[in-house]
Amino acid sequence: MPNALPVLAETDVATFRTAMGRFPTGVTLLTQGSGPDTAIITLNSLTSVSLDPLLLSVSVKADGRMRPRVERHGSFAVSVLAAWHRELGGEFARPDRPEGEAAMLRCGAVTGATGNAVIPDAVSAFECHLRAVHPAGDHAVLIGEVVAVHGGSPGAAPLVFHHGRFTTLPERAA
Repeated sequence: MPNALPVLAETDVATFRTAMGRFPTGVTLLTQGSGPDTAIITLNSLTSVSLDPLLLSVSVKADGRMRPRVERHGSFAVSVLAAWHRELGGEFARPDRPEGEAAMLRCGAVTGATGNAVIPDAVSAFECHLRAVHPAGDHAVLIGEVVAVHGGSPGAAPLVFHHGRFTTLPERAA
């Protein structure tokens, strides 16, 4: 076992992305609004922050379309995608992603308690009131207080992002 960690290369964006790509993450859809005012983006930055109060965080582009919407409306929802949502994960990661009623229909979304779209067949979903926004380089970390949790499809295999692509976890032994 070596005494020191090897440095892969000069620390730059490409090296950082490659190294972070080795860390598998879940895939979620962050939603704000519903019906004709629906905006949805794919994220893999969902983190549990606190149990008292119930807080979670997500990270969005600071100069993107979603951050000002969430700040203006003060709420958002996060749906954890199942393996069968692979196409949705890719579709809502693109700049030309659907919006409004088309986005709701594409996801089979329903309006949740906070007025934000929720994916009913997701592994789980969280509806949040915005509690804080923290600038973080070219992103902003949104802290949400969870006001509703939906079980969705709890036995479903989650969609995972690893090595720059979508994958799934292996089946659990019975």
